[in-house]
Amino acid sequence: MLPNHEGQRVPDTTFRTRDHDQWKPVSSKDLFDGRTVVLFALPGAYTPTCSTSHLPRFNELAPLFRAHGVDEVVCLSVNDAFVMDEWAKSQDAGNLRLLPDGNGQFTEAMGMLVDKSDLGFGKRSWRYAMLVRDGVIEKMFIEPEKDGDPFEVSDADTMLAYVAPGVRPPQTFTLFTKPGCSYCTRAKALLEQHQLPYEEIVLGKGISTRSLEAVSGARASPQVFVGGRKVGGLDELQAWLAEPAH
Repeated sequence: MLPNHEGQRVPDTTFRTRDHDQWKPVSSKDLFDGRTVVLFALPGAYTPTCSTSHLPRFNELAPLFRAHGVDEVVCLSVNDAFVMDEWAKSQDAGNLRLLPDGNGQFTEAMGMLVDKSDLGFGKRSWRYAMLVRDGVIEKMFIEPEKDGDPFEVSDADTMLAYVAPGVRPPQTFTLFTKPGCSYCTRAKALLEQHQLPYEEIVLGKGISTRSLEAVSGARASPQVFVGGRKVGGLDELQAWLAEPAH
């Protein structure tokens, strides 16, 4: 059974990181002592669930964690510093610190080093998240020990619910637009007016009108989604924003 270290100090180790093309050692004390840190660990940089769900959501919610007393949100993986730095750039993960545990020393000391040789990965970290206050682990969310790569409890929303009970995370908006579309410009202005961050996907940049129709059931732009649910075009967005709950 994977160990739960709540109430214990984090392992004392040193991470080999890179800063401006120079090696920079970072110790556990540097990272955790006198600070409140959320750390989430995952099996590997560039892997599907890690890249599409685990890391992006923590990056998105990191400002909310900081607003509720967390000094830093850290992503740890048994990868080297070069891989982690390039992954951070490709993910645009500016709200996180990506921490390389290249030799797996921290992960092994946590009891979270597992054998993924069947996938050609060698030894990697089990997926988990923890809240650390002044070097002491207050809470751990460890994925259940079962086949595959379970991702049920170590997500950002579960951790946020523990750190800040009752706080609702911001809605996530995706906006499909087309160059030169005045309705799209007005839809973006509406979201900005309401201070709602959004991801814009521009048709013609690898995404066709046919693809938009397949996703939304409509070819007209803009098409707006919130939390993965379709809102619709400009008129529907205006109506959605006018509802008292929003």
